[in-house]
Amino acid sequence: AAMKIHQPFISIIFGIYYNLIPAWSWSVNNFLMTGPKAYLTYSSSVAAGAQSGIEECKYQFAWDRWNCPESALQLSTHNGLRSATRETSFVHAISSAGVMFTLTRNCSMGDFDNCGCDDSRNGQFGGRGWIWGGCSENVEFGERISKQFVDALETGQDVRALTNLHNNEAGRTAVKATMKRACKCHGVSGSCSIQTCWLQLAEFREIGNYLKVKHDQAQKLEMDKRRMRAGNSADIRGAIAEAFGMVTPTELIYLENSPDYCVRNISLGLHGTEGRECLQSGKNLSQWEKRSCKRLCTECGLRVEEKRTEIISSCNCKFHWCCTVKCEQCLQVVTKHYCSKRERHTLLNNTKRKHRFQRR
Repeated sequence: AAMKIHQPFISIIFGIYYNLIPAWSWSVNNFLMTGPKAYLTYSSSVAAGAQSGIEECKYQFAWDRWNCPESALQLSTHNGLRSATRETSFVHAISSAGVMFTLTRNCSMGDFDNCGCDDSRNGQFGGRGWIWGGCSENVEFGERISKQFVDALETGQDVRALTNLHNNEAGRTAVKATMKRACKCHGVSGSCSIQTCWLQLAEFREIGNYLKVKHDQAQKLEMDKRRMRAGNSADIRGAIAEAFGMVTPTELIYLENSPDYCVRNISLGLHGTEGRECLQSGKNLSQWEKRSCKRLCTECGLRVEEKRTEIISSCNCKFHWCCTVKCEQCLQVVTKHYCSKRERHTLLNNTKRKHRFQRR
């Protein structure tokens, strides 16, 4: 089946293309080709990687108030309206990681003529009882090419663009930090006296989990306001350099506090939590999922509404000789929960209680 690509990512790919093409001369040291041919060689991998990044974003935030909406997918700062919140730091990191991951994997699988496995350490002693061998995934290639594509979106030199570039790099660092060592045993009668080992990418879900923790621990970039207001370019550059100097390269950073995601805000492209589904019961739910109704509904001033839907599906299927399968049609009632507005009289009573409390 053809892969569905979100429209914003088609814009991203062509945005990258048109940002790069006027230069016509990319550095040979940093890029293996020049001009439009390089774009055509890697564009499908870049698009697939960006898509996988957004799918992971939607998975990680499925039961959060902010759930990676379409409005969050525009990575460029060219229109000057781009926010730099904790959530957009994750969007930059996971998108950058997705592009690097896909380029690396495609390279190692031989999808590109100009690269393959990283065998630069093969034959070298790796540790006690093992040597480097096999097919290590070529993360250096994936990192280099993804940086050319994704970082090209940031054409500015202001603190917002530098923040996005930092988070792009943090996403690429996450790909390398989560790599695993795989080994194969060698020896007489399976004695495993020596092993050959190689590095392979972790599952992308693990990279997503890693970056979600980084999102939760993200640092707000604090600037020296006095130096920033001075208007002197040297003071401004110094304040920016000082702020970034206190940040670890692996951490996500942001500039602005997040808006209220409970409330619909058309200008920011936020839909609010009204109408969102939440989970109250089910098998193997995490504590975060079990608390989703409280987080999305109750704490946002909404009530939890239960809706039941009847679904007809095949059941009690039996195999008959020879060779048919006959099933019964069963009616199943599925219960789901959604965030809905409170009843008007409840809102009035709450308002009266609030006013009485304030008078006290």
